[in-house]
Amino acid sequence: MPHTVLLAEDDRAIRHALERALTLEGYRVTAVADGVEALAQAHTAPPDVLVLDVMMPGIDGLQVCRVLRAEGDRTPILMLTALVETQDRIAGLDAGADDYVVKPFDVEEVFARLRALLRRTGQEPPVVVDVPAPAPEQRLVEAAGLRMDPQARRAWRGGRELELTRTEFELLELLVRNAGIVLDHSTIYDRIWGYDFGPGSKNLAVYVGYLRRKLDEPGAPALIHTVRGVGYVLREN
Repeated sequence: MPHTVLLAEDDRAIRHALERALTLEGYRVTAVADGVEALAQAHTAPPDVLVLDVMMPGIDGLQVCRVLRAEGDRTPILMLTALVETQDRIAGLDAGADDYVVKPFDVEEVFARLRALLRRTGQEPPVVVDVPAPAPEQRLVEAAGLRMDPQARRAWRGGRELELTRTEFELLELLVRNAGIVLDHSTIYDRIWGYDFGPGSKNLAVYVGYLRRKLDEPGAPALIHTVRGVGYVLREN
């Protein structure tokens, strides 16, 4: 059964072109022109994935994202933005978006990112298998003073439970399972997003920054270390 996409884009030419491309790719598409319509459609006919333009009249894409996340809606969201500054893109991720594409974009990139988002929610078969699921007696994954329960999606540093988003949890789990091993950028992108966004992407750096802020404790050693020009490693020193 084809996946359903809710597309919200106020630029008529872009909306029609992307709707047609997605339909030809095999998606069932509902296309709307603003955030109000997007929310109405998301409530009445929940899609498998949303594609939201950031800048729309009335209710913009960021507001749509915040409303859905506040309601507990975890449907994957891909943002379309003409804003190229890192802080603008961080604002989208903070609002609850899962990924973004900067205009002008290649439609093949949109397809690839949608596939990655659907894989992460279990709606597409995974291309990369990380590690086998732990047996019941090996439920907790531990390293560097961190404990993670992948089945319950809970994590702790010492006695403090960490409040992590889905992407943050998956990234931290990957690092914990490979503690002491330097993971390069391409490997992390492939395992977490299912797609290597290339050297210009800031997605990974943004999420590593989020994790560091949540992991940091006064007087405690940093856990996630940057290996310049290569990637990241989890270790206590």
